[in-house]
Amino acid sequence: MIPPGRSNSIRRMHPETRLSCADLLPPGRMVTSDEGDGGVQPLWLSNGSATAELWTRMHAEHTRSGLWPLLLDSLDPSDDEFRPWGSGEVFPEQMSSPASHDPACLLPQWWATYTAVDEDDDMFDTDRRLAVTAPFGRTWPGLVPSRETATNPDQLATEFAQAFLANRPHTRLGLVAATSGGEALTVAGWAGPCNYDNDTAKFSAVVRDWEDRFGARVVAVGFSTLHLSVAAPPVDEHDALLVAAEHFAFCPDNIWQSSSPYTLTAYAERITGAHHWDFWWD
Repeated sequence: MIPPGRSNSIRRMHPETRLSCADLLPPGRMVTSDEGDGGVQPLWLSNGSATAELWTRMHAEHTRSGLWPLLLDSLDPSDDEFRPWGSGEVFPEQMSSPASHDPACLLPQWWATYTAVDEDDDMFDTDRRLAVTAPFGRTWPGLVPSRETATNPDQLATEFAQAFLANRPHTRLGLVAATSGGEALTVAGWAGPCNYDNDTAKFSAVVRDWEDRFGARVVAVGFSTLHLSVAAPPVDEHDALLVAAEHFAFCPDNIWQSSSPYTLTAYAERITGAHHWDFWWD
């Protein structure tokens, strides 16, 4: 279960912290989950568009404030509901704890599921399904070791936030009572990958591991999208293939729903040296 005090977010923070944060914030409101009897409010949402300056300031303050800033994207920018955030389509009550899940177990389990032969698959026959994950086929290749980097992960996250906002000026600011972006996904009750697994804590566990191994930072989240900055991306073909395998297990639609060719090898080429990772679940 989520530790006490996390699911109710900002309301349970120390009053002095709330006050000092409020001095920085534009108009906004607490979002109430549309499920459950407790009226859980897992995040704060700005009324208007986010700015790079405010996101950067809140990111720099997160250790003291206990609030992780997220750039929140909408399913339809023209919709006043600003789904899922403004409409309360968040489900913190349904999530377990990221600490209950081991990425070293989750990723090979997901890999086995998505590489299994499916005779009823209309998209890929057996040969094509195995070709997608070549050269590994159905064999899980294992996790990539941690990488050293001279790049500052938080500075890189700031630069990515600026670029993200330049492309999506409708994006709003969200604040979640969490110690990391990976944890914030669960605490906020985000349900983006629900068509594959409706317990976001499992995905948070993997993201937290990537935070450690690759200097990843959660910068932006949409209805079913996730955007990370990455300080230590793979820089050679071998490591890129291994990271691509992790991404396929985490979000198979990144490859299944990509523009042709639908292969791990082509995807690995795209992420080699790339300092941001983007995920989308159908």
